[in-house]
Amino acid sequence: MKPNKETYPPYYENYILLIKNDNLTATFTDNEKEVFYFFTSLSSDLENYAYEPGKWTIKEVLNHIIDTERIFAYRALRFARKDSQQNLSFDQDQYVLNAELVHRSLNELVEEFITVRQATISLYKSFSSEALQRIGSTVAGNAGVNAIGFTICGHASHHINVIKERYLKK
Repeated sequence: MKPNKETYPPYYENYILLIKNDNLTATFTDNEKEVFYFFTSLSSDLENYAYEPGKWTIKEVLNHIIDTERIFAYRALRFARKDSQQNLSFDQDQYVLNAELVHRSLNELVEEFITVRQATISLYKSFSSEALQRIGSTVAGNAGVNAIGFTICGHASHHINVIKERYLKK
């Protein structure tokens, strides 16, 4: 079921609101298909395109989605396992800057996304209903394991929307 506002920091809200489904397992699967079909539908000519100087390329956006999913899934694991240490934040721009994507294709990144998403789905399937309700501390505020799952999917959808609005408008 979708998370209550009390179980996530305010900045998760925009991502969670993008998710229409209340079932987290179905949300992960539907979102995986959305990401796969969207990025595989793009021409390879666009993979290094940024809509203006200083903005991420389409490959960098997908890599950011992958990195963020890994980090958020790790947070969910820690919270589910009752690890009380506060998680560190991450600098998304440094991650993109150091991803070294010049030798990677968009298709390779799509394959990596599918691998990461399947690992995230397996992780979430391992959580009991009690574990899904556990809350942990982040720099931005408290976050529940369930809320993190919906945020992972909403984050990917958000970036697809940004690409549609800013990269593909002609």
